[in-house]
Amino acid sequence: MTGSGSRSRSGSRSRLWRLAPLTLVVVAGAVGGILASEPAGRLDPERSWCAPSAARLLGCGEAGVDLLPLVSTAVLRGVVLAAVVALVGFAIGTPLGAAAALARGRFERGVERACDLMQAFPSFILALAVLSAVRAPSRVHIGAVFALTAWAPFARLALAQTRVLRDAAFVEAAVALGRGRAGVLRSHIVPNLLGVVAVQLGSTAAAIVVSEAALAFVGLGPRDGVSLGGVLDQGVAAMLRAPHVLVVGALSVALTSAAMLVAGRAAER
Repeated sequence: MTGSGSRSRSGSRSRLWRLAPLTLVVVAGAVGGILASEPAGRLDPERSWCAPSAARLLGCGEAGVDLLPLVSTAVLRGVVLAAVVALVGFAIGTPLGAAAALARGRFERGVERACDLMQAFPSFILALAVLSAVRAPSRVHIGAVFALTAWAPFARLALAQTRVLRDAAFVEAAVALGRGRAGVLRSHIVPNLLGVVAVQLGSTAAAIVVSEAALAFVGLGPRDGVSLGGVLDQGVAAMLRAPHVLVVGALSVALTSAAMLVAGRAAER
């Protein structure tokens, strides 16, 4: 009993530590926004490409935009976008995959083929095709496009895990006692596969952070211009005269995506 309790407490501490990087990223973004002396995206051409200083902690980019409020706001908005899209994919894909595996037959094969189709076609290419037709893309447009394919990895994991669980003794006992398919799914299947499927949340969220930055880098980011991809675009254009811009943008994308990825592992049992 003591050993079991010790392992449980150790596992809880491990999960909390995995949430620490994302917490630090969010806190840093919030603190950066508070410390900033002006709103994100404000331009002042006289200080274009100025290096980091006491007045401008991260320096300035193109047209004198202060990188501290820009990056802080972009990180927070990117985290929210990634989290929402990942949760939508989780909420749609998990019950769909579980229901398909429990139903077997054509429904199972159909969902599996749909997952193959969604994962074979790069979501970034789909986003490029859709957003290029939108005059002024917003984060709602970007989130909606990514949500079209975000459910597929969750559904595939749920399919695989449910194929194991549907032959388990406790599931067969529930069926023998007269529980309907919906009841078995709700009470026995989904609760037992959440720990496995939820790990995909971090991977999906990290991919959304990178993809949103990539869209902004090629000019299809949010119309307000507040995006990590926009900072990267500025940094590449002026990497010789203002290398700090590229460093700030690249580190922000890398740290944010890595924090989302590590946070997703907090669901591991």
